[in-house]
Amino acid sequence: MDENRLNILNASTRVISKLQLLSVFFNNDVIYKIYLRTQVLHQLFQTNPELDINQLEMFHLQFTQTLIDLLKKIKKNNEAQADLLLKEVALNNQLIEQMDDSVYTEHNFSNDKQRQALKMSQSLRKLFQVLSDNSSEYPFTGNINKFSAHFSGDYFFSISTELVYDLLQYNPADVYTNEYATIQRKLMGALCKYDFKIDFYCGLRANDIVLEVYRFTDVNRYFLFSPLNNLLLFCDVGKLGDIDLKNTISKRERMMRELRDKNVQLTGKAGLMKTNLPENITALLAEDYKKIADVNFLAHMNAFDVQANILKTMLNTDII
Repeated sequence: MDENRLNILNASTRVISKLQLLSVFFNNDVIYKIYLRTQVLHQLFQTNPELDINQLEMFHLQFTQTLIDLLKKIKKNNEAQADLLLKEVALNNQLIEQMDDSVYTEHNFSNDKQRQALKMSQSLRKLFQVLSDNSSEYPFTGNINKFSAHFSGDYFFSISTELVYDLLQYNPADVYTNEYATIQRKLMGALCKYDFKIDFYCGLRANDIVLEVYRFTDVNRYFLFSPLNNLLLFCDVGKLGDIDLKNTISKRERMMRELRDKNVQLTGKAGLMKTNLPENITALLAEDYKKIADVNFLAHMNAFDVQANILKTMLNTDII
């Protein structure tokens, strides 16, 4: 075999190998069929020395290499767009990690609700004693406001400022008051009647104002505690509307879940984007395949430069 023929066949093998890699990357049937057809043409020239080997070289120069360059450009553009999505995924992961480090979890909230109810029960017993003895002793446990400080931002339900003012309305003649607290007389009587057995019901928030709502353990009666001024009043929970008490997912946890879901979508979209072929390219390659798959292809190889020029035009413009 003469050296020129050998060089052309070796170059043909290298070109076809590049096309094979791209057919695997794009996982596109048309590209794969074109790849198979170029192999058939290569073998045809390799096993038939009487054929003009320069035609194979011309075919690769005009068509195969142009197709490879076009696919590489599409691949590069696709990967650049996919990288933008993956960068967003990375930023979301950083945000999730930051929130995960600082968030008080649903488990924390569930456990601390019970502790807070116990602290409030003990504080109200003490308040009853202080009021009865006309004592100046501080009745509340020292960290009674810690619960709201930790959880109000994520787990307390948002209500309007107008509703807060409505809930906090009371007749001064109906309350006991000292320098530390204000409590409705009938509320104190009910607490004594039910032995200060209470459960945390829900938390409410309007801007910087927070309220804690408690329920008598044995009856459906409720009262609220305002940590701002240690005010304790009966609470009509009917005014709270359709608060979903079963929804114990914090705002941060909800945001973290939303970000995780978004990352799944973005990652999937990035994977699809990498291998996406524009419809006009796919249609053109389908036409090209029909031509090179034609049994009379060899007789028309010199005219194939028309299709190759279309590929070159696409390669040299922003059409993709």
